[in-house]
Amino acid sequence: MRPLAAAAAGLMLAATGALPARAATVEVVVEGLRNATGQILVAVCPESLFLGRECPWVSRVPARGQSIVARLEGVPPGIYAIQAIHDENANMDLDRNFVGYPLEGLGFSNDAPIRFGPPRFGDAAVTVRDPETRARLTLRYF
Repeated sequence: MRPLAAAAAGLMLAATGALPARAATVEVVVEGLRNATGQILVAVCPESLFLGRECPWVSRVPARGQSIVARLEGVPPGIYAIQAIHDENANMDLDRNFVGYPLEGLGFSNDAPIRFGPPRFGDAAVTVRDPETRARLTLRYF
């Protein structure tokens, strides 16, 4: 009788939405590194935090070769944008010139276009699904 009661309780929780959301691993392949200096910063951001400094899922991977793989754990299923920078001097910031153009490489999921400014969230949006989602992006240097 206990297994049946436990199953019924589980169905009731699922029906009310009280079950915790599962978390996924997001594997991001970042390509197009121009050198093996510094680190690659990768962030998975919901729309409300896109292009900001407070993305909840962030990874730092040493730059090496022409590409790296970053794995971000614990991302709830949903729609996010992925952004990456090649922090060549490891100062945890995207360096810019006096006009505001990036001096270091940057890229977005879906290789969202960077024209006269950053891309729109919708152009970079990816759907994260449990248990794992894979994405790739190419860094651009200006």
